[in-house]
Amino acid sequence: MIVSELYIYPIKSCQGIKLERAKVMPKGFFGDREMMLVTKSGKFITQRQYPRLAKVRVKIDNEKIVLSVEDETIPPFSFTPTLTENEVIVEMWGEQIEASDQGDAVAQWFHRALELEASKECRLVRQSLHHIRPVEPKHFTGKEQVSLADSYPYLLTTTASLKELNQRIVEIHQQQKQAVPMNRFRPNIVLSTAEPFIEDSWKLIQIGEVKFAVIKPCSRCIITTIDQERGEKHSLKEPLRTLGSFRQFSEQGVMFGEYMIPCNTGIVQIGDRLKILEVRGK
Repeated sequence: MIVSELYIYPIKSCQGIKLERAKVMPKGFFGDREMMLVTKSGKFITQRQYPRLAKVRVKIDNEKIVLSVEDETIPPFSFTPTLTENEVIVEMWGEQIEASDQGDAVAQWFHRALELEASKECRLVRQSLHHIRPVEPKHFTGKEQVSLADSYPYLLTTTASLKELNQRIVEIHQQQKQAVPMNRFRPNIVLSTAEPFIEDSWKLIQIGEVKFAVIKPCSRCIITTIDQERGEKHSLKEPLRTLGSFRQFSEQGVMFGEYMIPCNTGIVQIGDRLKILEVRGK
């Protein structure tokens, strides 16, 4: 079992960036989910409300961020993220977060890209360096933290689990085109595996230089039904519909992938082999 794909998502809910190697930090890969969009009142915005966010491409060019969409009427836009100016308090899942507003120009670009009504306003913010977001209380011992990701700093998925899911989707709909790609699940680390959902059994693993505590399965939401290139929802609500038929775990939800917390910092890269150090229940 080896690492086959690595991703960061500099702006929450926008397109990810595929990497060959990534720097593991306590709150996530370096550069992962440092920024997000919020409403005028400061509440966070994702593809759940605006599926078109999936169409926004993000490129890192030295210290600049370059944004673009497949629309000739909206030219690419570049900006340099700031940390010290225009500090604001924003809200995500009921939590108050300190952040820096990134200015009017980038906010206006997103307003056009999302085709927002004139009465609606969005702002792009960046998590403040001195603001520490703890992970969920159940797994917080005083040091575990996360960026602007929903719950935990790392999300791992595996190729065998996606293959099993897609086989079931195709059987249900009798159409190969209904299969979904891995980007629907927005992982940080993808492992090439042979046994589906073997990751359910892992408790402590090592990838490259880094040990990860495998915390719990990830409960999936409506974002998995959004085409990450076109920004459109799947008419048959896949893959949630099929996942719900065999990956529904009581009140926890429909599961795919595993949340992880790093035990140390270091580098992971494509081709790194997985070491299973401890399994659940032992």
